Amino acid sequence: MKFKPLLLSLAMAGACSQATADAISQHTYANLDDVTTTHLLLDLDVDFDDKQLEGFVEHTLDWHNATSKTLVLDTRDLDIDKVMYQDDKGSWHSADFTLAARDDVKGSKLTIKFKSQAVKARIYYNSRPEASGLQWLTPEQTASKSHPFMYSQSQAIHARSWIPVQDTPAMRVTYSARIHTPKDIRAVMSADNKDALYKDGDYLFNMPQPISPYLIAIGAGNLEFKAMSKQTGIFAEPTILDASVAEFDDTQAMIDKTNAMYGEYAWGRYDLLMLPPSFPFGGMENPRLSFITPTVVAGDKSLVNLIAHELAHSWSGNLVTNATWEDLWLNEGFTSYVENRIMEEVFGRDRAVMEQALDAAGLRKLIKTLPAPDTRLNLKLNGRDPDDAFSSVPYTKGQLFLIYLENKFGRDKFDPFVKAYFDEFSFKSLTTAQFVTYLKANLIEKYPGIVSMDKVNEWIFEPGLPSDAPNPTSDAFDKVDAVTKTWLNGEISAADLPTADWSVHEWLHFLNNLPRDLSIEKMTELDNQFNLTQSTNAERAFAWFMLAVGNGYQPIYPALDKHLSGIGRRKLIVPLYRALINNGKKDWAHDVYLKARAGYHPLAQGTVDDLFAK
Repeated sequence: MKFKPLLLSLAMAGACSQATADAISQHTYANLDDVTTTHLLLDLDVDFDDKQLEGFVEHTLDWHNATSKTLVLDTRDLDIDKVMYQDDKGSWHSADFTLAARDDVKGSKLTIKFKSQAVKARIYYNSRPEASGLQWLTPEQTASKSHPFMYSQSQAIHARSWIPVQDTPAMRVTYSARIHTPKDIRAVMSADNKDALYKDGDYLFNMPQPISPYLIAIGAGNLEFKAMSKQTGIFAEPTILDASVAEFDDTQAMIDKTNAMYGEYAWGRYDLLMLPPSFPFGGMENPRLSFITPTVVAGDKSLVNLIAHELAHSWSGNLVTNATWEDLWLNEGFTSYVENRIMEEVFGRDRAVMEQALDAAGLRKLIKTLPAPDTRLNLKLNGRDPDDAFSSVPYTKGQLFLIYLENKFGRDKFDPFVKAYFDEFSFKSLTTAQFVTYLKANLIEKYPGIVSMDKVNEWIFEPGLPSDAPNPTSDAFDKVDAVTKTWLNGEISAADLPTADWSVHEWLHFLNNLPRDLSIEKMTELDNQFNLTQSTNAERAFAWFMLAVGNGYQPIYPALDKHLSGIGRRKLIVPLYRALINNGKKDWAHDVYLKARAGYHPLAQGTVDDLFAK
């Protein structure tokens, strides 16, 4: 989608238009009113020795201002060699450019001046080893131990660290790429990967649907491929490929159920890329190829809601996109809601409700620790790094808001609304203001007297949770609570807890709700009975370690060292570092971190660095 129609639609939205325009511009230098990119062509060498991508990006340009001859792009820590441009007669010329001083959040403004309005602009450049959106791993840091590995993580504004680009989610571009690697390295991208099935070091990619720049993604390493269905498959290092296929072979069923609820999947194939353990997130919804952490390969499909979440982004986030990072809840709240609906359809209502309840309980705990303004759905970043927008607020509070609407209107009315919303805004980016306008016309006023706009505004623009917010409860959790009470009171032993039939979700509820002043005797009893310190389920291990650190249980520390050193997923390491610091273990935690840091992604490094700097 071109930007100009977006601006026009914003202007038609009324009073919010100026605020929206300001929000769009706060994390990008791009002169979007003058010119927008419609297509990107990448030609890059993957250089593992120097830890850089080197080559060029070519922008196909659409001019909106007849007098402008300037293109402004976002960069961060890029070396720009030269800029060439093509005029309307097909001739190529050298262009003057300046690279401004680096801003800590936005990076460096790249200003390119043409003698006439360019049809195409080609920027020759290389990334640097410190690129915030790339991680370079030695063979020793991978599962196979035989080949290096690299991958990107462009959300929120990290695409600019490896591509000079108009780096805002309000933008949408198609792209194509030629990627050169060592011949024994396979490259994949968030695009059509059919050429990647042949490992030869020279790969062609094409993404024909327009996407926001944060969804442009690349990975390269010792990757093999195995199909799960005609539409789905997995790229992974050989050591984890079969286990991943077994874990995620319900992916096609998830797609089929979502198609039925919300309209046909729009992206052709849906494949997964299993990343090394250093990946800082659970997953990343790069279109056609979700990036997935190996920490969810549990052997029992207990954590596959992550796959449902990344798949759900194919409708919410990738198809319909937040126009600014202050509107992140439009991506993540809708996606969390759709994720849970997928889980209900594929694995049953009981499991879906347990996952709702766990997430809601986590949100209620988090809200108590955040500044009130950061608990609003429509966040105001005021120049802060958009990475600060990522908490369970946009995810779970957004999900609870949609559950609230579903409960009030009923699925017979709400499901058609959601489906129509995805259809109306497909391949477009929108703001919270636009969503509110759409919601008012197509649900609130269509079925009057059910939910007021005052209530809608309370959910979106006010801090915290409304007093009548849904509070999902699970019968299974109620049973866990009852038997936990008898154990805490000394009426039964740990051996008498009915854990044989507990799901991971019941275990998490149990561990998360145990007192943080539990006696060492009780902690020892639990560990001896269930060997929790050696848990192979990453989520259960995390919950146990958090409990143990809070209660001063010492036997965990060798296993906790291994946990913190072996994975880089921020959800599973950052709270532990914070808990260790707050519980008198800062020196021990810092020693572990210094050993582990080189294997963490730059995003994780930055987060943990900040913890120890305080």
